Amino acid sequence: MNYNITLIPGDGIGPEVVAGAVKVLDKVAAKFGHEFSLTEKLAGGIAIDATGVPLPQDTIDAAKAADAVLLGAVGGPKWDDQPGSNRPEMAILGLRKELGLYANLRPAILFDELKDACPLKPEIIVGGLDILVVRELTGGIYFGEKGTKTVDGEEVAYDVEQYSVSEIERIARVAFEMAQKRSKKVTSVDKANVLESSRLWRRTVERIAKDYPDVTLDHLYIDNAAMQLVRAPKQFDVILTSNIFGDILSDEASQITGSIGMLPSSSLSDGGFGLYEPIHGSAPDIAGTDKANPIATIMSLSMLLRYSLSLAAEADAIDQAVETFLKDGYRTVDIAEDGKKVVGTKEAGDIIANYL
Repeated sequence: MNYNITLIPGDGIGPEVVAGAVKVLDKVAAKFGHEFSLTEKLAGGIAIDATGVPLPQDTIDAAKAADAVLLGAVGGPKWDDQPGSNRPEMAILGLRKELGLYANLRPAILFDELKDACPLKPEIIVGGLDILVVRELTGGIYFGEKGTKTVDGEEVAYDVEQYSVSEIERIARVAFEMAQKRSKKVTSVDKANVLESSRLWRRTVERIAKDYPDVTLDHLYIDNAAMQLVRAPKQFDVILTSNIFGDILSDEASQITGSIGMLPSSSLSDGGFGLYEPIHGSAPDIAGTDKANPIATIMSLSMLLRYSLSLAAEADAIDQAVETFLKDGYRTVDIAEDGKKVVGTKEAGDIIANYL
């Protein structure tokens, strides 16, 4: 099979971790007889430097023409003086809107080999962790009306949290369908005791739940959910939540699994098209030092093959290669332990690719 993938390495460590994933993809192509046509495009700070904007039109066009998109990371202090509408992060928001990427899947898996890196007590994580955060991605406060105005002689800023029934319905269905393939439990997280938008969220989710009688639904307020995630994380299977709450909870979940450098994500539209990226940032402080962990990007590639290209065996092979890498005692700096073999970004990518 021949597939077209748009690569957006981005800023900071983005190019380094994407390069590691490309090594793995090349091995997948050779092992399974596929051909992957890769088109590299600019987004983020590097695009601002080259074109004046964080998301050039030709990057949007290339992404729309592809079967899927693999992204590294964007941003860095170099562009802190840019106005809000032209910051590197606007590239991500722009791609989500332009590509209709409304469903963000963020798995938080604690590998048994990394249980010592988890900051929680051992008795809390017996048997490991496997949580999936399903985050609505194109609505809510990040995309609502925003601005500044003068009230009684002082500046006031506002960002509006707003959701429609249809936006809630479609992300809820994603969560319930994912739960059907897992442990058949959805925890919907909101702030319905305070926010009108959350009350609509809860009513809509409860109605959609009736179409999935095999899935158990419960609700938590966001503050309680954040507490429960560190107190008793094994109670969770699929967490369904809004844009801003999902942003916060998925980053919290990343820390209880040992390292943010381990966790991938996928952002999906209707029809299976997706953009895949590690959840970590551009980490400019270690860019170019060969210290970045490429596993989150490599696991994002696995999700790309599984969800957008329907290549389950190929995705399984990548997952197994990563697990073997860890079982054989290899570690990058962020997950280093005494007695383990610490390797750099490039070597980690080479080793995982060779396991294929």
